[in-house]
Amino acid sequence: MNMQIVDYTASNAAELFVTSLRETGFGVLENHPIEQSLLESIYTNWQTFFNGEEKFDYVFDKEKFDGYFPMDVSETAKGSKHRDIKEFYHVYLNGRVPQQLREEIFEYYNKTSAFAAKLLSWIEEFSPKDVAQNYSQPLSEMIRDTDKTLLRVLHYPPVTGTEEVGAVRAAAHEDINLITILPAANQPGLQVKTKEGEWMDVPCNFGNLIINIGDMLQEASSGYFPSTSHRVINPAGANSKESRISLPLFLHPRGDVVLSERYTADTYLSERLQELGMKK
Repeated sequence: MNMQIVDYTASNAAELFVTSLRETGFGVLENHPIEQSLLESIYTNWQTFFNGEEKFDYVFDKEKFDGYFPMDVSETAKGSKHRDIKEFYHVYLNGRVPQQLREEIFEYYNKTSAFAAKLLSWIEEFSPKDVAQNYSQPLSEMIRDTDKTLLRVLHYPPVTGTEEVGAVRAAAHEDINLITILPAANQPGLQVKTKEGEWMDVPCNFGNLIINIGDMLQEASSGYFPSTSHRVINPAGANSKESRISLPLFLHPRGDVVLSERYTADTYLSERLQELGMKK
């Protein structure tokens, strides 16, 4: 199975994109409106931040979950025995961000959030009627005025060989939210699990925009759109000496949005954070 790269400017882009999401849980867009110059600047500036000591002035708030998460408190994926090999910074709309990084990171946050609303409208447009009728409100409306959307600035450090045996940059997991928008990182490594149980590389040419379904949309669509397992494998050869910066934007609905008869967005998020060991 090959993952099709969809030209955002094509007349049938919406249909092709949603078909890919249905079949693989992932869609890849090229010629999208998120500027590469902005991404390049963010990658460079946040690499400098992670390389320095200032990050320790922004250690995460245990109530708000904004700020810097060091390597030793990194996530342990559900079912995994090892922490991921990564450090990261949580950016929320009303969260703490170093002053010199604020302007461009919030420019990216706001532009990509607005773009996500359009992609959600595509998903709703091409949802079968029996699926769409169970959405408690239009998908794009679920994220209107939300303060739950999370931008995670991820830093995967070079692999030194001293890592815990069995640990990887990001163990196999599914995302919690509605959809995730991820510009191709500055290093390869992202893989998705196929229906046949095999691992497939996600096209990561710089300039691609990668979108995947999260558990909340899987729940809201009664499983029609699959939240697919994915991972970031450890690099080999020359790439092992390189850092990897990644910018996933996790689109979360407002907390009171009804996902299904079983869950609101808030109750679903709370359950998953407990599973990840990030909430008592």
